[in-house]
Amino acid sequence: MDWQQVISDPTLADLPYKIELNEWGNIEMSPASNRHSGLQMAIALLLRVHLPNGKSYTEMSINTSKNVKVADVVWGSTRFFEKHGLETPYTRAPEICVEVISPSNSNAEMMIKKDLYLAKGAQEVWFCSEAGEMSFYDHGGQLETSALCSDFPKVVEP
Repeated sequence: MDWQQVISDPTLADLPYKIELNEWGNIEMSPASNRHSGLQMAIALLLRVHLPNGKSYTEMSINTSKNVKVADVVWGSTRFFEKHGLETPYTRAPEICVEVISPSNSNAEMMIKKDLYLAKGAQEVWFCSEAGEMSFYDHGGQLETSALCSDFPKVVEP
């Protein structure tokens, strides 16, 4: 199955789950809580405030070496969106990709996603715990604060 088939399938349109494709083209689904959704929105809004020279979105698909992954939040520069618009899925990752960690996510899974996003061009990958605690990564590893948005809060409230 490819991503266009997934987003065009009316039976998948109203599922209350995040859908991704694994490297074999199989659908993977993760249930999301209302807290998860609130954290996504808070991060997206904070990014728009702290980085006004770009845009933030939730649930953006990125074609990686292990098929399509959907970042909970992304921030891309004006230049990124001038070049890529709202192509689906993105062939290159926006500068910042954020994952809100769900109870079903393992640390190993999150580290793989981090590496996939960085390999597709993200400059940083951020994680948000269920408690709203932020962690920031780039190609060199974990950062104390984001290099792209140094004043982003270390704890987010939904």
